Amino acid sequence: MEKELGVIRALVADDQAVVRTGFVNLLNTQEDIEVVGEAADGVQAVRIAAETRPDLALLDIRMPHKNGIEAAREILAGAGGTTRVLMLTTFGLDEYVYDALAAGAGGFLLKDATFPELLHAVRVVAAGNALLSPEITKRVIGEFVHARTSRLPVHSVGELTAREAEVLTLIARGLSNTEIASRLTITEHTVKTHINRLFAKLELRDRAQAVIMAYELGLVRVGGGVG
Repeated sequence: MEKELGVIRALVADDQAVVRTGFVNLLNTQEDIEVVGEAADGVQAVRIAAETRPDLALLDIRMPHKNGIEAAREILAGAGGTTRVLMLTTFGLDEYVYDALAAGAGGFLLKDATFPELLHAVRVVAAGNALLSPEITKRVIGEFVHARTSRLPVHSVGELTAREAEVLTLIARGLSNTEIASRLTITEHTVKTHINRLFAKLELRDRAQAVIMAYELGLVRVGGGVG
């Protein structure tokens, strides 16, 4: 769910000191972002997250001692919904990206992202939204969703009303609440109500998991088609 933020308190975890320092320095140039912790591996990231309770944890997927996915699960489990996770990856088709999203990460960012892309990603995910472009959805989730067993609870489309299924499909296609409201000719408040209900029924944490679930339920097909 979206949440209102003042200054975004961020944790940066990456085993490469140069990369980590670069991200920290860039984030600290912004008035609305404050880096409250740095970690060189997943174990440190979990400990520092528990101590500082950041709004956002920026985690490298590949880290020693405890990888970013394991760290993300522990951070999210201990944060009570107060911390969001943005994963860092070197390759757009990193084999762990799908697992990271299934674990509850709000999205992922390539390490060679531009400064504006980094800031956009941090703000989007910290606010509780998913950073999943249609291209990323097709390339990453589409590739792995049929080949792996998801950690998401098992559900069926029959648990949703026709309108809830429609809203879930539009979320998976990358539409915002405002765009969904316009497409369905309903108010944003009504869209939020449908989202709250379908999230409860399907036991979803956020929009990233909603995208995965839409694929697993067959509402959206690999390649971008609607089921």
